[in-house]
Amino acid sequence: MAKPTKTWKAIERRVAARFGSLRQRLSGSSGRADETASDTKHPKLFIEIKYREKHAIFTLYDATVKLAKAEGKIPLVCIAEKGKKGFLLCLHVDDLATINAELVKSDTEIDATEGFYEQE
Repeated sequence: MAKPTKTWKAIERRVAARFGSLRQRLSGSSGRADETASDTKHPKLFIEIKYREKHAIFTLYDATVKLAKAEGKIPLVCIAEKGKKGFLLCLHVDDLATINAELVKSDTEIDATEGFYEQE
């Protein structure tokens, strides 16, 4: 009888498949120079998959989902750290195309002081 597939391996397979790739076996522990340390074999994306019982970002995201649904909008959490350029996005993969379309549509230059000073 075959061993049941571990849940985290199944998640890694699902994520890899969503990006048209395969799960990388022994990704972090192989130490082989000819293999990627990414969790997938994707040729362009380094995908790190973390499967836990609970992630703090989900608490924030779930609260944002409730607020967004009340206004008929798509939830998007942006996380920035003091002293670092740019920001990270937390979104549901099913909303990626719509959010990307909005980002492309705006296609504006980013002013480093925007949001810190009132417009005159």
